[in-house]
Amino acid sequence: MSQNTIEKIKILTELHGAPNFEHQIRDYMKNEMKPFVDEFIDDRMGGFYGIKRSKNKNAKRVMISAHMDEIGFMITEVTENGFIKFTALGGVANDIWQGQRLKILTSNNEEVVGVVANIPKHFRSGKESAPKIEELLLDIGAESREEVLNRSIQIGDPIVPHTELLQLSQNRFASKAWDNRYGCVIALEILEQLENVELDFDLYVGANVQEEVGLRGAEVSSRLINPDVAFVVDCSPANDMKGRQGLSGVLGEGALLRIKDGTMLLKRSFKAFLKHVACDNDILYQHYISPGGTDGGVIHKSNIGVPTAVIGVCARYIHSSDAVFDIRDYEQAKQWLYAAIKALDERTIKKLQYE
Repeated sequence: MSQNTIEKIKILTELHGAPNFEHQIRDYMKNEMKPFVDEFIDDRMGGFYGIKRSKNKNAKRVMISAHMDEIGFMITEVTENGFIKFTALGGVANDIWQGQRLKILTSNNEEVVGVVANIPKHFRSGKESAPKIEELLLDIGAESREEVLNRSIQIGDPIVPHTELLQLSQNRFASKAWDNRYGCVIALEILEQLENVELDFDLYVGANVQEEVGLRGAEVSSRLINPDVAFVVDCSPANDMKGRQGLSGVLGEGALLRIKDGTMLLKRSFKAFLKHVACDNDILYQHYISPGGTDGGVIHKSNIGVPTAVIGVCARYIHSSDAVFDIRDYEQAKQWLYAAIKALDERTIKKLQYE
């Protein structure tokens, strides 16, 4: 794994990017992509795509779609004694946040770190249950409501975990937001790999907003691009702490071939294509089924239908303050996506569309 890749992962996972507040991610990605694309297009929700143009007239359109947002929170109230209340942005469990450090992004782009209130064992009756998200309090060290407001903190400001990238072993890392800064990193690096490759089609590479709150950004970006084929790059939960549990993801066993989830079934011809590419290029992959979904659930239904596949990776403990992932899975996913893009031509695209 190159140090350049690790640096991208560190920057992207540590940036603040709650749903509807993805601007830091977008600005970084656009700056990195600029040397490798011919132009950018933007939708009106905040998603963007860089276009690598083909020399062919009336070229087909192939979309590589990540999402920029991560799970987080939004400020709903500041108490008289200086505590901050918040509500969830995305799917988060109630029972994991007490005692965690979170960071607020203010309207002037400053970050304020606090600790989620946690009742010490000394003061517990033993009858307490896990509080709801709306019952939690963020402590930033303020002594009054006025002190909080004087730090430019407002109702509606976003909050995410305050977590730095940590290397746990030779191949495994912990970070916040690997769901889905994985997709953002691979989007950047696939363009670098394809810099000197002529394609038969126009390639649209970018990222959507607000995936974590209902696949919202993908709906508008797929209308904007009207792709002929789409690849979604997203991170999924691993369920391997007690060993393999069906088709639910194992760290270190390769990229994910998502054949079914709550929003999409992988088309038969697309599955055959990806398996053929993987075999020809010695790609390590694993079949995957999820009750959740990805932006593919919206993209594949857009317009008159878009053949869509998810090339993903799995990570433990996603939608929390730390996810644990295996960098070897990322490398397999990147090689697979690169080989799949190079294998596409107009004939193959038509086959994916109508078989």
